[in-house]
Amino acid sequence: MKDQQGSNRISSGTIAAVSAVVLAVGGGVAWFTSQSNNIPTPSNPSGRIEQPTQPSTRQPANEQTPNVYWLRSTDKNVALVPQPVRVASIRPNQPLEAAFQSLLAGSPAEATDSTTIPKGTKLLGLKSENDEVHVNLSEDFTSGGGSTSMMGRVGQVVYTATSLNPKAKVYIDVNGKPLDVLGGEGVELQQPLTRESFQKNYPL
Repeated sequence: MKDQQGSNRISSGTIAAVSAVVLAVGGGVAWFTSQSNNIPTPSNPSGRIEQPTQPSTRQPANEQTPNVYWLRSTDKNVALVPQPVRVASIRPNQPLEAAFQSLLAGSPAEATDSTTIPKGTKLLGLKSENDEVHVNLSEDFTSGGGSTSMMGRVGQVVYTATSLNPKAKVYIDVNGKPLDVLGGEGVELQQPLTRESFQKNYPL
């Protein structure tokens, strides 16, 4: 009889212990589940792996500084004086194009400088390649002025066109045709023109 009572006590105690363990484990699982639900999940509904953003491969613009050439009177003659123009270039011809736009605008930085290029002259085209610069100007370039004025404007074009490459050969066109004779006085141009040939044949 005593043995039966002892076994009943053991059975009851064992059951109580097992129940406590089950409750504890169940409670732990419930707590873990509730915590897991609170963890934010990244929003990527498609399930694709996002690749890191690649840095831009675009090259920065190359800054160049061509010169615009103006005329300045001295005691004995007229001098060609440079005015730098900073250009952030992307296209090959862009620096010289910007320089010619400044030149044809006719606004020297210094009050002592001037230009003999007629107002209204437009740049119709420009190409710099293989040590050659081809400049195409509108008909206005040939109007007005005497021989000194003509030589002055030619010098401005030649020196501005060669400001990035002083050894380059310059070809001047008007409305797409080579300029052989300039002005009413018939100043003949021996093309291509260089700084050296200009100083020799067309002194200011």
